[in-house]
Amino acid sequence: MDPRYQKLAQVLVQYSGRVKPGHLVRIAGSTVCEPLLIAIYREVIKAGAHADVVMTPDECKRIFLDEANDEQLAYENPLQLQAVEAIDCAISMWGQKNSKALSTVPPQKSALVSQGRKKYFSRFLGRAAEGTLNWVGTQYPCESSAQDAEMSLSEYEEFVFRSGFLYEDDPVAMWKKLSVQQQKLADFLMTKKEIRFVTPQGTDLTLGIDGRKWINCDGHENFPDGEVFTGPVETATQGVVKYSFPAVHGGRESDGIELTFEAGRVVDAKASKGEEFLLAMLDQDAGARVLGEIAIGTNYAIQQYSKNTLFDEKIGGTFHAAVGAAYPESGGTNESGLHWDMVCDLREGGQIFADGELISENGRFLNPEFPQPLT
Repeated sequence: MDPRYQKLAQVLVQYSGRVKPGHLVRIAGSTVCEPLLIAIYREVIKAGAHADVVMTPDECKRIFLDEANDEQLAYENPLQLQAVEAIDCAISMWGQKNSKALSTVPPQKSALVSQGRKKYFSRFLGRAAEGTLNWVGTQYPCESSAQDAEMSLSEYEEFVFRSGFLYEDDPVAMWKKLSVQQQKLADFLMTKKEIRFVTPQGTDLTLGIDGRKWINCDGHENFPDGEVFTGPVETATQGVVKYSFPAVHGGRESDGIELTFEAGRVVDAKASKGEEFLLAMLDQDAGARVLGEIAIGTNYAIQQYSKNTLFDEKIGGTFHAAVGAAYPESGGTNESGLHWDMVCDLREGGQIFADGELISENGRFLNPEFPQPLT
């Protein structure tokens, strides 16, 4: 067992998942993730909790999308709906043998699957907002993700573990320090009515945030983490955003994405790659063309794009926005079967304004009490 996996498992169970004796913990991942899954299982048992392991071969997803009919694709699995009511914690691992295995699936099929999971997804987010369900997802450092990031496997492992502060003697202390800085930023933004993002590359996006709660993401839901986010006012997003990196959803990729918003809705959508897929996702239901999340990346241990949203949306000096479902704890009310994060880089001339006040330039906050680059 790689000792770094054991250290990661300890942080995920003890800090991120806040697992207590008697908790029912669902541990889910593909068969590729087996080494980390076993390490997490051991920590869950050591914590006095009960473990429910769900390990799915990658090929099952492709078989389902290739061979299932429309009724099967949109099926609401009652066992999943029961499970989301029963578990106290969900720990998920992402990793696959082939990250492009689903890239040729027709987008209409992916949209049907999203609709079938809509009720489950809504209840999952609802319980998380109520504080009755802890959850965390993390990336398993596998060959396919290393290839996507254009790294060797050993380089990618270094990237993954470094982004979670796992080389520190006390990773939890580092997360608590970042949490304090992020909370100061969140408290500041909660006093504002409007936030605006501008880049020399063509983004000029203004969002209403009056009355919405900014959430401090400090390693308890995503790992690694490092962002503050809210659900913007559903009718108050205006302008254009040109995303800097390819956006991946359900194994499919779109690049060169440009979205134009009026009165809160996407009224024009373009992409240099994967435009058909982008449009199919945006047209799947009434809420898919509305932003459910706006967030600022604050993890300055992550500086390299890796074609993995988990890391890319946390890059210190970026912002990301998600079309589709809002997280209820933020005050957002938008509902959709979609939640797709897309990332915009601010490190080359980008600016953030809050109620007209410049608070960040070139990816760095002007207030030294807010998250800062690592020294």
